[in-house]
Amino acid sequence: MRVLSGIQPSGKLHIGNYFGAMRQNLALQAEHEGFYFIADYHALTNSPRPADIRQWTLDVAMDYLALGLDPQKTVFWRQSDVPEVTELTWFFSCVTPKALLERCTTYKDKVAQGLSPNHGLFTYPVLQAADILIFKSNLVPVGADQKQHLEITRDIAQFFNNVYGQIFPLPKDHILESVAVVPGIDGRKMSKSYGNAIEIFESESSVKKKIMSIVTDSTPVESPKDPDKCNVFAMLKLFASPEEIKEWEQKYRRGGTGYGHVKKRLVELMHEFFRPYRHKRQELESNPDKVEKILLDGAARARAVARQTINEVREAVGFRGMKS
Repeated sequence: MRVLSGIQPSGKLHIGNYFGAMRQNLALQAEHEGFYFIADYHALTNSPRPADIRQWTLDVAMDYLALGLDPQKTVFWRQSDVPEVTELTWFFSCVTPKALLERCTTYKDKVAQGLSPNHGLFTYPVLQAADILIFKSNLVPVGADQKQHLEITRDIAQFFNNVYGQIFPLPKDHILESVAVVPGIDGRKMSKSYGNAIEIFESESSVKKKIMSIVTDSTPVESPKDPDKCNVFAMLKLFASPEEIKEWEQKYRRGGTGYGHVKKRLVELMHEFFRPYRHKRQELESNPDKVEKILLDGAARARAVARQTINEVREAVGFRGMKS
C-alpha cells in the first residue's frame, strides 16, 4: 500500500519529533510503498526568511536520511519540486465549500497562537488534500488528534469526484501508536516554540547540559519519589530497557536516589542511542550535494506519478493533458 507523510521544515528536529511520528513513519517504509516529502510550501504560511527555509529543509532531509530513511525504498522529495501539487490545489479550491474550511480547528488554533490569519493558513487543508490525493495514497499516518485533517481530504476528494467522476480513491488514516508526551527541559511538552527542546543532533556536550538542567522538584535524595511525576523518568523510559526502567522505578520509590543520578544515566542512554545516527548525519553534512541529488531523484519519481494524476484531472475538467 502507498503511505504518504509530510513534515514541515520549521527548525531543528527534536527528540519529541522522533518519538512521535518520525520513528513510526520510518518503520512503515519496511512494509509499504513510502512517499515522504518535506512540506516547504506549507512552511510559507509563517513567512520564514528565505535563508532559514533553505537551511531547515536541508536539515530535515539530512535528519531523515541519517535516522534510516532509505531513498531506494521510499520516494523522498521537496514539496516545491513537484509543482503539479499546486495546480491540483486550484482545481480542489473550486469545489471546496468555504464552510468546510471555516470548521477547521487547526486554523483557529494557529490564529489563537498569534499566526497571521492569511489566506495560505486558511486554505492549508486544500493544499494538504492535494499533497495526499495527487499520489492516490492509500494510508496517511496521523495522530489521533489529527483525524479531522484526513476527513477533510476525503471530503474534498468526494466533492471533486461528484462533479467530475471517480478519479480519486479515498485514503484511510493510519493512526500512529499513542506515545507519552515527551516533556521538555522545563516540564512542558517539548516544543521548538517553548525553547525547551533537546535537538536530535545537537552536540553531545549541549545535550548533556540540557539534561542536567531538566526541572525537578526539591525532594531530598534520601526521600522516596514518585517516578510518574518526574520529567527525567519520563524521558528515561524512552531509552532504557523495560528491565532497567523497573529497577529505576524501585529506586525512586525506595529513596536514596537523587535526580542527578538519573540525569547522568539519561545522558549515557541518549548518547548511546543517537551516536550511530550522529555519525551518519556528519557524513551527510560533509556531502550536501549527495543530499540534493537524493531529493531531486525523489522529485523526479514523485512527478512521474503526479503528472499522470494531473493529466486525468485536466481531461476531466475539460482541459488538455500536459505533454510528457
